[in-house]
Amino acid sequence: MSALDYNYLANLVRKAQAGDNNAFAEIYIATYQQQYRYAYKYLRDEQLAQDALQETFVQALRHIRMLKSPKLFLAWLNRINFRTCFDLEKKRKLEQQQDLAEGKLDGIRSELGRPEDEVIAIDSRQYIMKQVLELPLTEAQVIVMKYYQHMTNDEIAEVMNISRSTVKRYLKAGREHLSQMLFEFRA
Repeated sequence: MSALDYNYLANLVRKAQAGDNNAFAEIYIATYQQQYRYAYKYLRDEQLAQDALQETFVQALRHIRMLKSPKLFLAWLNRINFRTCFDLEKKRKLEQQQDLAEGKLDGIRSELGRPEDEVIAIDSRQYIMKQVLELPLTEAQVIVMKYYQHMTNDEIAEVMNISRSTVKRYLKAGREHLSQMLFEFRA
């Protein structure tokens, strides 16, 4: 993937936008490994990562004509993959919460004790996650991978194909933006 020719990829995108299915197949071949690695690192589940990869490319094919700048295809595809993984993880956690609520997970009890406290905690987490998704894409990705997926800075750097120091910079900027957003809410 490191030898990917971005001009060649942009040319393939233009062809795919014109309806050339073979061009899209070539795009898939050139990008699927990186996209799968990202999805697997994010979801930490092979089956879910495969589902995310499939959905990512279905969405890309469905909406490729809407992409205005073919040179930005990879960033656009990364964003689709991030949203797909985020949605799958959210769905998985919701199913786990429903299982818990239905009593299917015996022996697990709420640390908070009272149902009212649990509802407040869930609402707070949802509000914070909504604020995270309002951040610039790279900051949101790094924050979610670090604090929700419990990935190390090195793992994040590998998945996003950026340096460890860049990961730290995105984390710092994301935390600062979140702090400002949450502080403005209280004022």
